[in-house]
Amino acid sequence: MVIGLTGGIGSGKSAASAWFAEQGIDVIDADVIAHAVVAKGSPTLLKIQEKLGDWVLLPSGEMDRAAVRAHVFNHPAALMALEAITHPAIREMAKRQLANSRSPYSILVAPLLIEAAEAGLANLCQRILVIDATEDTQLVRASGRDDQSMAKIKAIMANQLPRAARNEHADDVVCNDATLAELHAQLAPLHQYYLSLAGADD
Repeated sequence: MVIGLTGGIGSGKSAASAWFAEQGIDVIDADVIAHAVVAKGSPTLLKIQEKLGDWVLLPSGEMDRAAVRAHVFNHPAALMALEAITHPAIREMAKRQLANSRSPYSILVAPLLIEAAEAGLANLCQRILVIDATEDTQLVRASGRDDQSMAKIKAIMANQLPRAARNEHADDVVCNDATLAELHAQLAPLHQYYLSLAGADD
């Protein structure tokens, strides 16, 4: 069984996935995979170079993430072309990692699990768990963590689904506006529930 874990920027996805990992649950992170599939010399990076041009590469042969990010931000067609290359690669690697999982159930963490429907990651999940937080909480956490401007964080939030819309897609919602202990207290019964669904009750 695969539980898709998602939430807006600064909601606490990393804290939640870390807790599940501490319980012995295999966690597959779509962000980590997204970096891996465009590693230096990878077939996916070669396709991106062929599609967008040699400028996507640094002298080291690695992808110039900052340049690509800035380019696709201003060119929607380039973003679509990039995603058409990367999304299938991310999905395939996620499928392989999930197939190799040996825990009673697996957690698939993806910030845009619901938004990026064409990536097909949500289709790999039997349930969706949303880590929810107020927008004020998101802004405080994200600005303190990433050293990003409020304007940049608000732009990222604007690209993500509004809280209510995201929560509508969820099978389970955990409110994470308080302490780590309170987050963990909400995750513990969910963990037991997922074990029971997976037929692996303690």
